[in-house]
Amino acid sequence: MVTTLTSGQRALLEERLELEKRELDRRIALRLGGAGRVEHAREVLLQDADDAPQREADRELDMAMADRDIALQGQVSRALARVQAPEFGLCSDCGTAIAFDRLRLEPWAERCVACETVRERARS
Repeated sequence: MVTTLTSGQRALLEERLELEKRELDRRIALRLGGAGRVEHAREVLLQDADDAPQREADRELDMAMADRDIALQGQVSRALARVQAPEFGLCSDCGTAIAFDRLRLEPWAERCVACETVRERARS
């Protein structure tokens, strides 16, 4: 099955993905200070050794935000790699077309709303 996305819609989604990738790259670089995730975590722990109990929540939040951005960066990169493929915009679970309105909001979406809802309920 092929998607019903027009070339103009694909171009719009590709532009949105590129913007999102640049923003994620910027946020990750800013948060990690050019270090990798493990090095950043070690630096944060060493800096806060004197007030570790008070800063533990801040460190956990910082690492959770970095993890979330890194995971999203992977999703965006994978979507950019397949945006021109015929199957882009098709649900990876059921194969139906993902609504363009959903893709405009989240162009890295891999599932239609129905399948994503089932997946999220299964995880809870």
